[in-house]
Amino acid sequence: MIERLSRGPASVSGLTEPFDLSQQMISKHIAYLVRARMVVKTKRGRESVCTLRPEAIKTVGEWAFSYRRLWEERLDRLDEVVQQIKKEESRDGK
Repeated sequence: MIERLSRGPASVSGLTEPFDLSQQMISKHIAYLVRARMVVKTKRGRESVCTLRPEAIKTVGEWAFSYRRLWEERLDRLDEVVQQIKKEESRDGK
């Protein structure tokens, strides 16, 4: 849904089409995105149109990147420990 909205605004019914989900489930998902301030939903006549808030996506991306960097550092340290253990085991003849 986010990927679709990244190409421009879309109606709720338009967002429902590619998914094998009910209109109710799509509306619920959109409501979560609106609450998270990632999407703005406006009325155009009878139709509701959703628009992505790129600045919110950027914020989420930056947050995720910081955690990615943290976990990569931790996994690198773990790899160093594992390699050290392997060296010690091979030296001891295990």
